[in-house]
Amino acid sequence: MVVGGGVAGIQAALDLADSGFFVYLVENSPAIGGVMAKLDKTFPTNDCSMCILSPKLVESGRHGNIELITNAEVESVRGSAGNFTVGLRIKPRFVNIEKCVGCGVCAEKCPVKVPDRFNEGLGDRKAIYTKYAQAVPSAYVIDPEHCLYLTKGLDKGKDVCKLCVKHCASQAIDFEQGEQFIAKMVGAIILGTGLETFNPTGFINYGYGTYPNVMTSIEFERMLSASGPTSGHLERPSDGGRPKKIAWIQCVGSRDVAKSGNAYCSSVCCTYALKEAIVAREHAHGELDAAIFHMDMRTFGKDFERYLERARYEFGVRLVRSRIYELQEGEHNELIIRYAQLNGEVKTETFDLVVLSVGMVPGKQNQVLANKLGIGLNKYGFSQYPNFNPVSTTREGIYACGAFQGPMDIPRTVMHASAAAGYAATILAGARNTLTKPVVKPTQKDVAGQAPRVGVFVCRCGINIGAVVDVPDVAGYARELPGVVHVEDCLFACSQDNQSKIRELIESKNLNRIVVASCTPRTHEPMFRQTLREAGLNPYLFEMANIREHCSWVHAGNNEAATQKAKVLVKRAVSRVVLQQQLYEIDLGVEQAALVVGGGVAGMNCALDLAQQGIQVYLLEKKAELGGLTRRVHLTMDRRNVKGYLESLIDAVESNPLIQVYRKAEIQDVRGFVGNFDTTFTAAGQTHVINHGVAVIAIGGRQYQPVEYLYGQDPGVITSLDLEEMLADRSPALRAADNIVMIQCVGSRDIERPYCSRVCCSESVKNAIKLKENWPNLNVYVLYRDMRTYGFFEGLYKKARNIGVMFIKYTMDEKPLVERVPKKDGLALRVTVKDHILGRPLQIETDFVALATAIIAPEDGERIAKLFKVPRNSEGFFLEAHIKLRPVDFTTDGVFLCGLAHAPKLIDESIAQGKAAATRAMTVLASKNLVAGGVVSAIDGERCSGCRICVGLCPYSAISFNEVLKVAEINQVLCKGCGVCTSACPTTACNTSNFSDEIIMAEIEALCT
Repeated sequence: MVVGGGVAGIQAALDLADSGFFVYLVENSPAIGGVMAKLDKTFPTNDCSMCILSPKLVESGRHGNIELITNAEVESVRGSAGNFTVGLRIKPRFVNIEKCVGCGVCAEKCPVKVPDRFNEGLGDRKAIYTKYAQAVPSAYVIDPEHCLYLTKGLDKGKDVCKLCVKHCASQAIDFEQGEQFIAKMVGAIILGTGLETFNPTGFINYGYGTYPNVMTSIEFERMLSASGPTSGHLERPSDGGRPKKIAWIQCVGSRDVAKSGNAYCSSVCCTYALKEAIVAREHAHGELDAAIFHMDMRTFGKDFERYLERARYEFGVRLVRSRIYELQEGEHNELIIRYAQLNGEVKTETFDLVVLSVGMVPGKQNQVLANKLGIGLNKYGFSQYPNFNPVSTTREGIYACGAFQGPMDIPRTVMHASAAAGYAATILAGARNTLTKPVVKPTQKDVAGQAPRVGVFVCRCGINIGAVVDVPDVAGYARELPGVVHVEDCLFACSQDNQSKIRELIESKNLNRIVVASCTPRTHEPMFRQTLREAGLNPYLFEMANIREHCSWVHAGNNEAATQKAKVLVKRAVSRVVLQQQLYEIDLGVEQAALVVGGGVAGMNCALDLAQQGIQVYLLEKKAELGGLTRRVHLTMDRRNVKGYLESLIDAVESNPLIQVYRKAEIQDVRGFVGNFDTTFTAAGQTHVINHGVAVIAIGGRQYQPVEYLYGQDPGVITSLDLEEMLADRSPALRAADNIVMIQCVGSRDIERPYCSRVCCSESVKNAIKLKENWPNLNVYVLYRDMRTYGFFEGLYKKARNIGVMFIKYTMDEKPLVERVPKKDGLALRVTVKDHILGRPLQIETDFVALATAIIAPEDGERIAKLFKVPRNSEGFFLEAHIKLRPVDFTTDGVFLCGLAHAPKLIDESIAQGKAAATRAMTVLASKNLVAGGVVSAIDGERCSGCRICVGLCPYSAISFNEVLKVAEINQVLCKGCGVCTSACPTTACNTSNFSDEIIMAEIEALCT
């Protein structure tokens, strides 16, 4: 059972269901989606949040092995791991989900308006409503606190109102519904009940709730959203006017003991403020002054530092390091901020709107739920986990993920959700596929030879498309195209109710081709193809026209041009789809073995999880010892013993009979495809060939070897890891020292490596505290650009300051200078840095300079990437399939990633990602069969001249040469349908399915006429 239907709960449920388990997904509101459904865009790609979430919502709603239980709360839990009985209380919906068709007539007729909680009270909804436009389930629900019949008529026995009953054609309204109490027997429980945002009402000095133009960041998200109360238009709440100047105030309800009591950092606020500022400027077409008032900018995630630089230099967002003294309202509702700059100078600025970047707090239900389940919470009210088990709780068989554990962003939430699913799958491995329902594939209609009957669905995507492209005009144009028999103008084409509508129209209108004009096929095409499958139509009789990225986004300032281009793209899609042929897939077996490349913490956890689920694992490590970079770490930030953990992990791996470890291993060749790879490697002088169904790349990262600050020239200049090892050994040299200076961001956040290495600030603070505890009279200085002690590590930063560690800020323009200067008995190290308070250079004679060096990409990353045909980013780290929702998958099927090879991260984060990779791998390995084929290439042997050009060009090694027949042959299982062979073949012997010359020429003609 998964409790909580946000993105964490959805991911955990899908992973388990795809791995052979039946899942109850319990949500206490009327629909799943959580906080992510409220967001406008997601950082750092600025993807529409709902656009990337919606396919997950639909998949959860229609998955045969997921049962959604909405409007429900956990009442009791009895039993133990493997055999829990969970009592649920289900609140009445007063609408029959099976009968409701989501037409919305009931809401139109309902006379009662109430503040819409989903829109943070900025707009109204009716007493009968759906949570949001793309809600799953899409059925309506009646609010018993505001329904006229339930509040006034029921007690008096009168039929007050009941307009919803009178106008519901499907007779779905059911006022007889009452509370239900049901029990479900489950083997494991995953808690993903999410978060709440801090309520700043008590912050008198910011005027929230008093000044109308002060709003919270989540309220601002709803304002920016195309489906929000203002349809994405920026408005001042006081007068509806367009703001020309907006301020964001950071750390409201975070990093603050005095006012909020929340000492921790909420981890996401800095980056979401950048996102909101960027999007706001886009909405205002650049005519907006956006300023972010902050203490430190904590953009520590993958690609977040680049996002910061883009916000500053490309979008002109002002970053104001400051302390705000007061915020007052002017006579015209303008807001006056008085603040101190870094140099102590006090300034005053006036703004039209102020956004409070509120932090994350534990959900109100967390404590109640923890009490019912008998699990421990930490001092902040978030889940407490045992040693080095980042998604476990204090009760065996119950796991936690997402913001129930603490503040975290969406990628980490999704990773932890997959990890939690892996823990659950491990203890339930023996029950796999015992309760799941078999997938029943509908009989596919054979439409070969039929005249094309095309259905076109043109999506508004709220105002993402609809505010720029004239969607009714495009729909009208599509009606006149040859072969088109039905056209729909959709608010959200990807919503659950619209998927149902497409299925119904395929049947009722006898449609045999479908075109959807909406957003990117990268995220949505698989969902629409599945809808065609469920309707009995071949999924390859489908085409998309991307009128969001290609029209409304790139031509946002020219509605007419965007609309005309959208028409042309729809014409192209229709011209193509009428010529497409039915394509078929083939079933493949799955080799029940896994290859894990890399024997660090992430790789070993991945291997162990797979082995504990009965999978044979081959673990390859290029060095003589397992452990990776973690071998040099002695303590975690919160003083847990890393050495002890590493020893026990290595012992568990080496003693597991299903894990075969190869040291000093080097991969020579990789062939095959998902479900059936063949890898050749050498180890200890011998060559081995193994067959495996999946591969996980966990080859780790490296410590940057500095060339700056006299490193390698003076023995007193060391790295943070060197310092940690000296601390563990209680080095006499440290005992004799008077001063130690630590310099942050060495090799990170610069032109060559424009990313944050995530762990360095916390590592330095950990070492600084240990130094002061060991030798209180030692002077410790930390020279930093931004202190990025995110999450609960903020408490360590506060502790370090309290015990006398001195923190001095520097900038890229004025980096510290390290030099050797004469001393009585030789040379000494001297560090010169400009003090940001005094505004003058500060010179420190020091015994040691500890450099917080970058984590850089693995040395053999390029070679491994070529072998497995997976991408890397510009810094050399491996590139995941989707930064938000597929953070451990590659675009290459059957290959996954984890650990430092993906991006810098802490030990617990590597552990979680390793377990997440194992879970994602099990979604492949748990299947008896996979499908391949579809869009693939083929070679006409009669035309093939035997030139072999295609053999050398194929990036997937799918083409071989038949020496007997003297022709090239394509393995359709290996082929990905990229078309390289087709474009290169001099005799036109190569052809790619549904990419014939006729289709390509039809598309070109449609685009050019």
